[in-house]
Amino acid sequence: MMSVVIDCREDAVALTATLATLVPGAVEGLVREVLVVDRGTDAATRKVADHAGCRVVAELEAAQAVANAKGDWVMLIEPGARLSAGWIEAVAEHLADGSSDGAPKAARFSRVPSDGRGFLRRLLQRGQRPLVDGLVAPKAQAVELYGKGGIARRPAARRLTATIRPR
Repeated sequence: MMSVVIDCREDAVALTATLATLVPGAVEGLVREVLVVDRGTDAATRKVADHAGCRVVAELEAAQAVANAKGDWVMLIEPGARLSAGWIEAVAEHLADGSSDGAPKAARFSRVPSDGRGFLRRLLQRGQRPLVDGLVAPKAQAVELYGKGGIARRPAARRLTATIRPR
């Protein structure tokens, strides 16, 4: 149903934390594949991705990999972000009615209120990290947003009831 794309640098621990929260989604059949975009990963990070069954994609091939993703929907998420319990149900519900007015809509996770960062810091980081809240989008929109070099802006999206704890 859904492909997951994670832009990654040198951080095997962060990637491991994110992948661990995706496992229940794979078991339930919601997550079909995980693509790890290599933006300067090290051997340890590639090893984590390989052992988890992820497909590692070179940075220059990322847009094409998203276009060829197996899922009709794509979840874009940062390494180190952890999805809270209940994310599977919230995403499945969104996928089921995400196109209530005829056009599929993107969605973001709600941030865990006690993430330890102040309001001003979160607000300032929002523009610097467009995927801080993750993004679940129809594949066509993800391909358009991904373009060359990754997501550069935060698209309009509705909020999911499920939460995310950013890295």
